[in-house]
Amino acid sequence: MIPRIDIARALVVVAAALAMVAAIPPAVLAQSHPASAAASTPPFAVERIGRGRPMILIPGLLSGGEVWKSTVERYRDRYDMHVLTLAGFAGVPPLAGETFLAEERDAIIRYIREQRLEKPVIVGHSLGGFLAFWIAAAAPGLVGPIVAVDGVPYLPALNDSTMTPDKARSQAQQFRSMAANFSPEQLAMQNAMFMRSRAKDSIHAQMAARWGRGSDGLTMGRAVAEMMTTDLRAQVANIRTPVLLIAAGDGLTADMQNAVFAAYESQVSRVPRHRVVLANNARHFVMLDDPAFLFSAMDSFLEER
Repeated sequence: MIPRIDIARALVVVAAALAMVAAIPPAVLAQSHPASAAASTPPFAVERIGRGRPMILIPGLLSGGEVWKSTVERYRDRYDMHVLTLAGFAGVPPLAGETFLAEERDAIIRYIREQRLEKPVIVGHSLGGFLAFWIAAAAPGLVGPIVAVDGVPYLPALNDSTMTPDKARSQAQQFRSMAANFSPEQLAMQNAMFMRSRAKDSIHAQMAARWGRGSDGLTMGRAVAEMMTTDLRAQVANIRTPVLLIAAGDGLTADMQNAVFAAYESQVSRVPRHRVVLANNARHFVMLDDPAFLFSAMDSFLEER
């Protein structure tokens, strides 16, 4: 157990935090007409911008693709950017199936093949980072370099190295059941609160509230439950391409920074070629708090590839 990783607690103990919200009313889901994933239609929205080497950007839980706005502006002259918003989040209709993350993983792999993208760079934030690791481990010959922005192969283990999917299963299922009853307004409120605590500038809270209001509680529950019960730390040994993992470290003492770095390093220790860097002036949303640091780290990493 390490002293403190606030950024990780957001999803690991989100069930307990949200359980404190009193008197949850009957479910009023944000999306009333779920859309199933047809083989030819990936379960996400895509905005394609720029030119050059392909780059796929995957946002995190309840986030829209616009979270990558500054990143797109930075790289659009050098990269063919495919900015995703996952099904069930930020206004995109949800999937109808019982699972979520595995479907998204397979759909992104299918999209890369259908679009004939040549070893695209995969950049993912939080849940998107988890997906980036899963995609690269499942289809190692298909993708290029991986950049994970505060997203790891098994989030619960950041705070408790003894955590396993079996240990997390009960809490995961409780959260999945509870989240299904969240109304659009509750999702908006929770996402705004999350943004206020996980980004340094509160101005982004309104954007997060809008994303939450257009999201689906059932999808959120599935996503969190699946992340808590899917441990990719062994699977990432299959990754053939270089990996950059950017950890948020704002407000940490030197001892805490060392502990956080060690925890993140342990998550990717089996990746043959990896690098972990700590964003000392950023919270969970590194691309919003310290884009200059993100771009510097990405530039250095990608120029070597």
